[in-house]
Amino acid sequence: MCIRDSAKAVPDGYTLLMAGAAHAINASLYRQLPFDPQRDFAGVTLVAFLSNVLVAYPGVPATNVRELIALAKARPGQLNYASGGSGSTAHLAMELLKTNAGIDVVHVPYKGGGQAMNDLLGGQVSLLFTSLYSAQPQVKAGKLRALGVASAKRTSFAPDLPTIAESGLPGYEVIAWYGVMVPGKTPPATVARLHAEIAKGLKTPDSEARFASQGAELVVSTPAAFDAHVRAEIAKWAKVVKATGARVD
Repeated sequence: MCIRDSAKAVPDGYTLLMAGAAHAINASLYRQLPFDPQRDFAGVTLVAFLSNVLVAYPGVPATNVRELIALAKARPGQLNYASGGSGSTAHLAMELLKTNAGIDVVHVPYKGGGQAMNDLLGGQVSLLFTSLYSAQPQVKAGKLRALGVASAKRTSFAPDLPTIAESGLPGYEVIAWYGVMVPGKTPPATVARLHAEIAKGLKTPDSEARFASQGAELVVSTPAAFDAHVRAEIAKWAKVVKATGARVD
């Protein structure tokens, strides 16, 4: 079932949606959506956070975010970065960094993250935001250089890697998140029961280990906290989309 159909499904607790960061980004990225990301959905619980990382081709003369910013200011418009497409998290994460740092780096959109990563490895592009989990093998092999993690705090999956926020851009945060949602008119009692059952299933050592094996931090939130998270994400990305003019329709 697609997200549009999920929004219109009978609110009886039998239709669940696993939503991600795109749910918040799309609220402003598209001029017209066939549903309202806030009104037509209700949060049950956040499930996971995944750290994003800014990586560079080793030939880029910068070993951290501070050095990258200085390099970009010295060479405006000469550096470029890849993304899996206009409006993707990788695209908007760099646009947020550019806005906060006051730098000019050229966007090179691809038709998918795999092709973007391949060209970064080949040196056709200089920079890329991607998941820490997928980048770590290439970083460990010396094929890419990790400049900074995009989470608010350092991650246990790479504790020695500084955050972008602590590298001169306080408040910077771009995380990949996933959570369970239901149609917006689902009764609160039904939402509460779903939350209790899902939380019970997630809060186990086995679940934590499985999530960690994929580079994900297990998160269980209240429905209200998840709704607040979505509202904050929608507001945050609306500002980025407005500032950059990013659109996909």
